[in-house]
Amino acid sequence: MSEIKKVVLAYSGGLDTSVILKWLQDEYSAEVVTFTADLGQREEVEPARAKAQAWGIKEIYIDDLREEFARDFVFPMFRANTIYEGEYLLGTSIARPLIAKRLIEIANQTGAQAISHGATGKGNDQVRFELGAYALRPDIKVIAPWREWDLTSRQSLLAYAEKHGIPVEMKKGKASPYSMDANLLHISYEGGILEDPWSEPEEDMWRWSVSPEAAPDKATYVELTYQRGDIIAIDDEPCTPAQVLEKLNDVAGANGVGRLDIVENRYVGMKSRGCYETPAGTVMMKAHRAIESLTLDREVAHLKDELMPRYASLVYNGYWWSPEREMLQTMINASQVNVNGKVRVKLYKGSVSVVGRMSKTDSLFDESIATFEDDQGAYNQKDAEGFIKLNALRMRIAANKRLK
Repeated sequence: MSEIKKVVLAYSGGLDTSVILKWLQDEYSAEVVTFTADLGQREEVEPARAKAQAWGIKEIYIDDLREEFARDFVFPMFRANTIYEGEYLLGTSIARPLIAKRLIEIANQTGAQAISHGATGKGNDQVRFELGAYALRPDIKVIAPWREWDLTSRQSLLAYAEKHGIPVEMKKGKASPYSMDANLLHISYEGGILEDPWSEPEEDMWRWSVSPEAAPDKATYVELTYQRGDIIAIDDEPCTPAQVLEKLNDVAGANGVGRLDIVENRYVGMKSRGCYETPAGTVMMKAHRAIESLTLDREVAHLKDELMPRYASLVYNGYWWSPEREMLQTMINASQVNVNGKVRVKLYKGSVSVVGRMSKTDSLFDESIATFEDDQGAYNQKDAEGFIKLNALRMRIAANKRLK
């Protein structure tokens, strides 16, 4: 403890991190630097400044990271069509390496010897934060209070806060029973009745989307323009990466798109039930596969699909800053050079349908060959006979042996 004179705390200003701030001051007698990130969670982050100042914090960082998050983390991940265990679009996972990066940058700027976070010892986030931190600064000390202290419940945190005069804002009305995490890509829900996998989520839990039943009776059409695998415009209006996520979240959520209820396998070994709203990501996944279907070579597309589960596990498990993820990213980025064009999607009562795709410069779709009408000699159908016989040769040899 004596080695640690200054600590950078990932600080939201909520109950957990407010308690952690005071605990760090008392247990480590260390100067605390607070870092609060705006990742598009749709909540005010500036009040964290006043809360930190009230505890005598001199170095306070409140950073708008929305564009960096979308440009350098979400977009590269979607170039790989990344999805974990067939369903999860990794909204929480992909935010953690950016937070870890910024914690280390601030530690370097302020001369801090340690960083601290509020992730519990049961979850994935502790792994993601710390793997990222160690990859970027091997000598960093990490303080994870949930693995050290004896405060094991919300009630014990409230008691600690009352004892030490830590103000706790009690929200008016019914408090949410769920543990939630939000950023530009998604909002997640865990805990409460969701701990029983048989229980259906209550309708008032969802915040970013209407129910499919309550969505408009008329479909909404959206055109997405792609350049090198990334969306650069919506309905021909240029957008930054963060604007893409914001706009698609609004239009897709209004059409009941993006809800997910799954049981996933955590890296630490347990199964966990969670619900997610990822309106923009749901549209982006469907549309990106559509533009790739037109512009990617078959074997390149199939190779990407084979590698994607490994890439997804690296993101989920916290290995964003690993050499293997960076190697895969280099290959994925190279595959996107010709992924240019437009995709038209239809949003209707919770569904996303691709109804059009085009690429004036990079389409590999040749109508003169693919047509069921007269192809004017563009494709010699007799060639298929030899192709089939050569591909059947090994099976014919094996069948002859069986028959004999």
